[in-house]
Amino acid sequence: MTDTLLPIASESDIEILAETRQVPYREALETMTERNTAIAEGRARELIWLLEHAPVYTAGTSAAREELLDPRFDVVEAGRGGRYTYHGPGQRVGYLMLDLRKRARDVRGFVHAVEGWVIDTLGDFGVECWRAPGRVGIWTNGRDGTEAKIGAIGIRIRRWVTMHGFAVNLSPDLSHFGGIVPCGIADHGVTSLADLGLEVAAETWDKALLARLPQFLAQLDKPCP
Repeated sequence: MTDTLLPIASESDIEILAETRQVPYREALETMTERNTAIAEGRARELIWLLEHAPVYTAGTSAAREELLDPRFDVVEAGRGGRYTYHGPGQRVGYLMLDLRKRARDVRGFVHAVEGWVIDTLGDFGVECWRAPGRVGIWTNGRDGTEAKIGAIGIRIRRWVTMHGFAVNLSPDLSHFGGIVPCGIADHGVTSLADLGLEVAAETWDKALLARLPQFLAQLDKPCP
């Protein structure tokens, strides 16, 4: 991994890398898989990896072929939970390789904490967001006042070490989501900070997100409420 904006060692000795380049999805998946194994075997530190991808559709373990409407970009089997997701420029992705053996071994609690971290950070930019029962992801009101998805969550856990994570729409081309039924939810649209009138650079987002890292990590020590 090269061309990083912000390599940091946090207080908890988690490595943090924030990329300035677009990382090809297949490269990221290979890196995540290798790092996950190394963490599980005690050969590497935990990692939080912030980045963007070139346009790609990724298929989770529950992806249904009919929800791939127009495969205009590369389609990659991701191995994470969930269905089809789009990644591309203007969307900030956070991959979390964390050892839950050091924390509460609670898969639901981990997902809940990740959602809360993203929701709280979006709140710092004045965007009210929430979880929606039965609909995975981060939701807010779009420009037309109806609910729209602004962030996606997809997690895989191997040997109690996490992989994948979240994606937040800063300023992606929203038309690119039209090639799939995002996360299998056809009744609601997709939005972004830019679509809501907020221009937030990747570096600005990363700094706000990492400012809330201690609170996120503290949540991982507790079972899900």
